[in-house]
Amino acid sequence: MSVTVLAPEEWEPRALAHAARVRTYTEPYLRRRAEQRRHPVEDFLFTYYTQKPAQLLRWHPGAHAVLTGPAAVERADWKFYRPLTAAERQNLGLNDDGAVTLDLAAFLTARREAVDFAGIILSGTAARPAQLGCFGLHEWAMAYKSEENSIRHEYLNLRLGAGGTDEVVEGNRIRCTHFDAFRFYTPQAVPLNELQPTRETQRNIEQPGCLHANMDLYKWAYKLTPALPSELVMDCFELTWRIRVMDMQASPYDLAQWGYPPIAIETPAGRADYVRAQREFSAESQLKRAQLVEHISELQSAPGHRVEPATGG
Repeated sequence: MSVTVLAPEEWEPRALAHAARVRTYTEPYLRRRAEQRRHPVEDFLFTYYTQKPAQLLRWHPGAHAVLTGPAAVERADWKFYRPLTAAERQNLGLNDDGAVTLDLAAFLTARREAVDFAGIILSGTAARPAQLGCFGLHEWAMAYKSEENSIRHEYLNLRLGAGGTDEVVEGNRIRCTHFDAFRFYTPQAVPLNELQPTRETQRNIEQPGCLHANMDLYKWAYKLTPALPSELVMDCFELTWRIRVMDMQASPYDLAQWGYPPIAIETPAGRADYVRAQREFSAESQLKRAQLVEHISELQSAPGHRVEPATGG
């Protein structure tokens, strides 16, 4: 694998552009958090997912890149980075101003199972046909029988009320394929799902029509940080952000005060709108999924990396 050497005038503008891109999303969230205010749509990427704003702000070039210049030296203490040896600098024709690169061996030693599991999930999902027409009923199943259960978003009103929400759940076929959505169903909704996803069956049933599987592209991307270029991580972040908006618009909650009109999946017109957007997101997500799989394949082919069966997400 060839190495790309980046001079300060090449990589520092990319790092600054990345930080500006990230702050568009992180600064409003951090203000709300300081003021103890919640947002039902925009907080999700920082509360459900484990990547913190400060971590997202750090720009990484990805594997097989060398950063040079005084500012690069500051990264020598970053996790999974290392300075180049004198022999490596000489081989690349570099002076003594400093150069750092990803410590790929250390990264793969620590993250091998995560790399392999991400590859299994992403390549398997990419190979399956998209199942359209779930109509976002997973969110409704999470609020089913809300008069008897506490619901996930207790500070939001149900658009159709508790009884109307239950009628939608009971009047539709529910076939969620995503374990991390299914696990939040209310107890009464669990047996109504035609499938019973588990962590163990995740690799066999995830499919590219699922909004949550497509949102999770961001999760797999940041789990592979800093071995991925940050531009790709942010592409996945922004895709997840847009999918989250649709996911909540199709939910049973009334989001009018936040400026989100509903996708009324209880009506034929609303279901048609949902499928149309779902199909578009599926196609866009498959492109990003393919990019992630390509990067994972390169990591798995790196010297010293041996692919073994993965055991968890």
